[in-house]
Amino acid sequence: MNAALEAEIQQKYTTETILDMHRWTDKLISFRLTRPASFRFAAGQFARLGLPLENGGQVWRAYSMCSAEHDEHLEFYSIVVESGLFSPLLASLAPGGQVMLDKKALGFFQEDRLPDGRDLWLLATGTGIAPYLSILQRPEVWQRFEHIVLSHCVRNGDELSFQAEIAALRQHPLWGEHGHKLQYLPVVTRDAPAGMLDARFPQLLEDGRLAQRAGLQLSPENSRFMLCGNPKMVEDTHRQLMKMGYRMTRQNAPGHIVLENGW
Repeated sequence: MNAALEAEIQQKYTTETILDMHRWTDKLISFRLTRPASFRFAAGQFARLGLPLENGGQVWRAYSMCSAEHDEHLEFYSIVVESGLFSPLLASLAPGGQVMLDKKALGFFQEDRLPDGRDLWLLATGTGIAPYLSILQRPEVWQRFEHIVLSHCVRNGDELSFQAEIAALRQHPLWGEHGHKLQYLPVVTRDAPAGMLDARFPQLLEDGRLAQRAGLQLSPENSRFMLCGNPKMVEDTHRQLMKMGYRMTRQNAPGHIVLENGW
């Protein structure tokens, strides 16, 4: 690679340091990076992270920010795919290790793309919960809606990460008077504990169990949905919601749904 091209590439990213690495399970990690003073993002957006390869190349992947827009660090949540190029390298790092960060945040998965409504439904599978942890640190979200339902669907119960952090959101001083608006509804599809929701979102929407558990009535007039996670979940849940009379938000046509594939 000639010097001019290498300099051009170098300008597109910064090299950041891992501040903390948390291992939720043998396949799920979250980690915090230093944040450049110039890095800006809107809650719900993602960043491209890069690592060097042994052969001298680089591998890049997109990760949604878990951290608040105002935090001094950047936090991310990742599944470790044994056969992957990026995540095993990432999981092998410890605090003090370095990760490349693209200088520009990307994506349009923002709550403010939805028109006003009464109820905000945040539906996630797996690591798709990450952007909601950032979105729920915007005071405006708590002020806009009367009810906020965060539902996290996983296969096994030990994958229900960030429960303490979610509970703490209700007492945050920036929106403490609105903290009662948040409901957290975990869903486990394999060997669910007694009384816990145990089916995929499309089925829970179709048979009414999700709304019943939240104690809310779904309607296009009042309900707004954000979908993030496994592409199959996003596709199937979007299709089910369309059957129920909801439509996607477009640039010039506000609707009831915004979505993001988790990978």
